[in-house]
Amino acid sequence: MDLRLNGKRALVTGSTSGIGEQIARTLAAEGVQVVVHGRRKAEADRVVQEIMAAGGTALAAIGDLASDEETAEVVKVSLSAFGGIDILINNAGAFPMKPWLLSTASEWLDLYNANVGSVVRLVTQLVPPMVERKWGRVVMLGSFLGPMPGPPVANYGTTKAANIAQAVSLAKELGGTGVTANTVSPGPIRTPGMEAGARDMMTSQGQEYNFDLFEQFYVQQTRLPAGRIGSPMDIANMVAFVSSPLADFVTGANFRVDGGMMPTTN
Repeated sequence: MDLRLNGKRALVTGSTSGIGEQIARTLAAEGVQVVVHGRRKAEADRVVQEIMAAGGTALAAIGDLASDEETAEVVKVSLSAFGGIDILINNAGAFPMKPWLLSTASEWLDLYNANVGSVVRLVTQLVPPMVERKWGRVVMLGSFLGPMPGPPVANYGTTKAANIAQAVSLAKELGGTGVTANTVSPGPIRTPGMEAGARDMMTSQGQEYNFDLFEQFYVQQTRLPAGRIGSPMDIANMVAFVSSPLADFVTGANFRVDGGMMPTTN
């Protein structure tokens, strides 16, 4: 299927590893000119070089999106890279794990700034030109932990619920402009972060690390209907579709790409 993305320009935040990196690669393979974003220049440069080696077009933008000043620099680089941004993928975010009763208010606020405030900074600077051009896409990366929060990641789940709400309110504000806003909410995905957690869990129990064994255990314990842990490509494929002209009639939606993790009808 031709997603009609060739020639579009995208900023993918947090795209130096995991889901964000795969989104950047997938969009580039569809002909999108991609700004790879991260806080580590070496990693951003690696992704850019690999995309270009595969025949794509990419450029790096470095900065901490929790900072007004650094976000402004990321926006400046992104806009000058290819003459504008048509697609904004809000993927960057922190994922701390800490018990509710050991958390502080300042930690919650810092995480809210990083995961929610960063979206506000980028949307307010990058979306107005999309409105002027009468075409654009904003995609939030949510999580199944938004509507189904758990104690070890209570503050993270709260920020993901906020991201989902951001997409809905933004979609309504942008009605009739040609710019859509949606959320793609991953379930359990095999990322470097998940692998690190799996390794820690197995070694703490005296077991040799083996992701296949961890996956079997996880699927059994959660009764995951898909029967497997997802891959970054599962998420990237949905993001690519939602970012495309084929999704013109889709806005304000939350797409759960979670293998059936959420036990609800919506």
